[in-house]
Amino acid sequence: MLMAMQRQRCAAPFMGLSIMCKMKTMTQITSTADRIEIRVWLQLLAACLTGILIPLSFTGPAVVLPSISHSLGGTAVQLSWVVNGYILTYGSAMMAAGSLTDIYGRKRVWLIGLGAFTLLTLMIPYSPSVVGIDILRLAQGLAGAAAFAGAMSSLAQTFHGPVRTRVFSLLGTTFGIGLAFGPLASGWLVVTAGWQWVFIATALIAVVGFVLVLFAAIESRNPHAAGLDWPGAISFTAALTLFTYAILLAPENGWRSLSVAGSLLLSLGVFIGFVLIERRVARPMLDLTLFRSPRFIGVQVLAASPAFFFVVLIVMLPGRFIGIDGQSAFEAGKTMIALAAPLLIVPFIAALLARRFTSGLLSGVGLLLTAAGLAWLGHGLTENSGNGLIVPMLLIGTGIGLPWGLMDAMAVSVVEKERAGMATGIFNAVRVSADGIAIAIAGAVLALLIQGGLLDALSGAAGTHSITEAANRAALGDLDHAAALLPGQRRLTLQIYDQAFRTLLYLLAVGAAGTALLVFMLLGRLHAHDGAAQEK
Repeated sequence: MLMAMQRQRCAAPFMGLSIMCKMKTMTQITSTADRIEIRVWLQLLAACLTGILIPLSFTGPAVVLPSISHSLGGTAVQLSWVVNGYILTYGSAMMAAGSLTDIYGRKRVWLIGLGAFTLLTLMIPYSPSVVGIDILRLAQGLAGAAAFAGAMSSLAQTFHGPVRTRVFSLLGTTFGIGLAFGPLASGWLVVTAGWQWVFIATALIAVVGFVLVLFAAIESRNPHAAGLDWPGAISFTAALTLFTYAILLAPENGWRSLSVAGSLLLSLGVFIGFVLIERRVARPMLDLTLFRSPRFIGVQVLAASPAFFFVVLIVMLPGRFIGIDGQSAFEAGKTMIALAAPLLIVPFIAALLARRFTSGLLSGVGLLLTAAGLAWLGHGLTENSGNGLIVPMLLIGTGIGLPWGLMDAMAVSVVEKERAGMATGIFNAVRVSADGIAIAIAGAVLALLIQGGLLDALSGAAGTHSITEAANRAALGDLDHAAALLPGQRRLTLQIYDQAFRTLLYLLAVGAAGTALLVFMLLGRLHAHDGAAQEK
């Protein structure tokens, strides 16, 4: 209509007026295009701010956990849920959130997610108990999943072709920035303002993102989207929750206890129910037929590997540096930069190397480097050598960085083009769900190793309950509370913790090496641009 009006106005008898009208029309069109372009890039900025909230939401609490413990108390299991609660609900709700964006609108889900995330995050510093924080963190994970799913689906509709690839690479870099500098920023806030400001600062970032989404994002939805597979979504979330709950309870209650064994059996039953549901519904949340492909299975193994060999360290090392090695929260944050900083550079190097080598080969080599770094880190911790830990941490980050920049493309390269959306959804669900499971398993293994060492050393000298609680406290890096439960045994507790932590790192190194071999077998010849047809 704007151009039609201009054509009428420009039907002037004089050439000069005609030229002026044409120039005015072009200026208005250019101005409109500029406004649209600015709006698009503001939408990208909003997506990047949303993306950085995800790593901040689990690196920050990992750093402030000792401060929360000193401020509010709480049992070891309750404190574990401060970190695990968010990751659990975020990971289990991701696929469902993606479907909701198609049904109800991508901008709407994005706004609702960010708004809820902001309010819940602002409530955390004022919670009177650790249990209250746990509940808020569980809800915060659901809101984070909605916000991130809305951001991703909106970008996918806005950008196309090579530009979309660069946009998602930028988003991945933003995620890496959050991992690299989140612990440092959180440590600085703890030292200068208190642990509450870690959550307040995160909420302020969410507020800026909310305003940008409100004014810059363009609403869109899939008019052909079917309803959400609610039975599948609920059963998947329930199975994952029960399994993680059992793993977290195991060190305190024992594997044979009714609460742990019952939760594991119930989790298995619910998961079987989930499989049966997905096989019968017309439009399943998870297409199980994709798992008939060995390459598809290999990509899911690769998707879970950063959780066990990288994210576990992001969460557990700050507790060790602060509670065991005596670093301040800020010093621990500086040390953690060495682990995550390679993610800012290595994925781009991996993309260049993928022109000459297969993505599967590069991913396997990266996991071998990670295994070497984990073993080296375990050896370095025996000497408590401070700066001597930097090189092995850099090696771990470099090793994980190689598959980090290749996995997304590999996820869609092993299926037919028509099933790329489903493959991406499964890949992302596996990647984020594995975080919560890996942290729970690693924490349980560390606590059990400490508990076993204390039971052997203090047989008959201390009660089993005191030893169990001390082991759980030590596993969180809370040596002060652990030592208080075992009077006169602080040095022994520290020695056993140190040995247990090194054993955990060696186990992770073996796991990384084994995963590398599996990746070589399943994906060794896979290029990120290979199609499913080539597999046949």
